Amino acid sequence: MTDRTDRKYFRDCCVATLLFLFAFLTSGAPAEAQTETSTSASQTKLPVLWEELTGPDFVKAIKASQGTCLLPIGILEKHGPHLPIGSDLLNARYTAIHAAQKQYVIVFPQYYFGQIAEARHEPGTVSYSRELQLAMLQATTDEMGRNGCKKILIINGHGGNAHLLPYFVQTQLDQPHDYVVYLFDQRTPTTGGPKKKTTNDQHAGESETSKLMIVRPDLVHPERANAESGADQHHQNLPDGVYTGIWWYARFPDHYAGDGAAASQELGEYQMNWWVDSVSKVLAAIKADDTTPRLQQEFYEKTTHPIDTPQ
Repeated sequence: MTDRTDRKYFRDCCVATLLFLFAFLTSGAPAEAQTETSTSASQTKLPVLWEELTGPDFVKAIKASQGTCLLPIGILEKHGPHLPIGSDLLNARYTAIHAAQKQYVIVFPQYYFGQIAEARHEPGTVSYSRELQLAMLQATTDEMGRNGCKKILIINGHGGNAHLLPYFVQTQLDQPHDYVVYLFDQRTPTTGGPKKKTTNDQHAGESETSKLMIVRPDLVHPERANAESGADQHHQNLPDGVYTGIWWYARFPDHYAGDGAAASQELGEYQMNWWVDSVSKVLAAIKADDTTPRLQQEFYEKTTHPIDTPQ
């Protein structure tokens, strides 16, 4: 090989090497920029679901939420012949997640350990003892508090918890806690929205079926709604004001109270938007609430020496 040929070969190799390095460096720069952008976005956008947060992100989420957490409670029970067993759970979780996205808080995982003794005769019902219901709820809020949730809002998706949950909240005064439990137990607006077609609209009826049409339309079977009657059976005849545990079964033995066939997406959209907006407003108020934690702590301190309480 001549000197001239050698010089040409060397020159070509150098050019090829420079071109390779240029291509490598320029192609790498956008990739690095993209990685930095993705990392930055992931740091600013925290999941609202407790189970989706990493350990380090959980600490950030507690700070971002001002120590405020949501505990949506549902149940596992029959919902007429046309709705899923977990309807209350699905509705409450949907509401919690969408409200948390408006007013950032952490949403606790699926919780269905409520009161449903009246439906134990129906397939798919999961009913826990009263002792376990209260113990589980107390252990859950204690663990939430231990993890930095100093303000816990329970939103209730199940009518059968109407007595259990206020009692639980009241009994938080039994002994000191370094967190406050709040309860919001409204699911349906009393006025406004599309006019309803039915007057008996309770369990798996027009409103509840309409909500599921928004939350999980794939699980709603309105064509099955008339396979059973949701009418009041009036099997019990007692004076007003007399309460028995069998009252619901006496009126609605098929665990269906209303007419799901009357449901509509328009009604469901209105009611779910109302529920989400209401919860987000409650969350904002709770975050700003300094009075309740202060009064609760003051009460705890006074209970240790009631003889000194001014009379």
